[in-house]
Amino acid sequence: MLAMSEINCIKTLRNEKGLSISKIAETMNVNWRTAKKYGDGNQLPQEKKHIKKGMMYEEKWGEIVIDWLEEDLKLKKKLRRTNKKIVADLKRMGFKGSYRTVCNFIQEWRATEDDEVSKGHERLQHPEGEAQLDFGVMEAVQDGEIVDVHVLVMTFPASNTGFAIPMPGENLECFLGGLQELFKQAGGVPISIRIDNLTPAVKKVRKGDTEAELTEAFRHFQNYYGFKVQVCNPSRGNEKGNVENKVGYVRYNFFSLPPVIKDFEDLTEQLKQQLKEDRDRPHYEKEELIEDLWQQEQKITRRSVSSI
Repeated sequence: MLAMSEINCIKTLRNEKGLSISKIAETMNVNWRTAKKYGDGNQLPQEKKHIKKGMMYEEKWGEIVIDWLEEDLKLKKKLRRTNKKIVADLKRMGFKGSYRTVCNFIQEWRATEDDEVSKGHERLQHPEGEAQLDFGVMEAVQDGEIVDVHVLVMTFPASNTGFAIPMPGENLECFLGGLQELFKQAGGVPISIRIDNLTPAVKKVRKGDTEAELTEAFRHFQNYYGFKVQVCNPSRGNEKGNVENKVGYVRYNFFSLPPVIKDFEDLTEQLKQQLKEDRDRPHYEKEELIEDLWQQEQKITRRSVSSI
């Protein structure tokens, strides 16, 4: 099978240079059919997607380990968790797998990370006042039944502070109403918010040199509250890694067993209190309490809660 660089070369020779199929076949040292297929055809080879199986990928354990590994990357090497420590911590959480299973998963993850860096996917620096936003689906028990809860999570990576609001869905009304409630919980509006290509917010995703296009409703909402929007590039999850980690953190710390709730207001208060108490711990890198860092960061949000 030809490499993408060879296929692109064939297309260039055919479409831009005007070479005949026979000349392309001779120049590229491929058979005539191959030159014809890629020179005149629209098809491109599709990468085979290998779905990884096993408890590290199909259950929560892989996401937990990735969360720990990404936190440890910001620490000095001597302070990072060893594989043995990671396995021991997982065992205390009910993990039934082997030491080798975890080691293999970590090795694969590190190889992927090294590949991402080699492609230029650098880890982002986050100034104070910049937030990230994403949905995560959790489960709760209401009236004796398991219900899906769509939790909208907003994080401030500079201080690693998180806020969350449970919603019944991820439509426009839930998204904008949830975001407004998160502003109230945070006591102000972020300077900027980084989002994925969320359907209620993004009408047209970024492609090439073309910027993403926001939905009219979200654009009006943005203009009213006066924050900037940064839309992530497609397939670049690292651009909002902090909120993705926080979604996992909320899931595995507060929803590992589905909480029993009266209604969504009850769950909102539970999450609000749990995340407030969670700030009373050291930042994984800055060696200061998250609450102290948040108090400092909160001073530069644009509006006070009274004006929201």
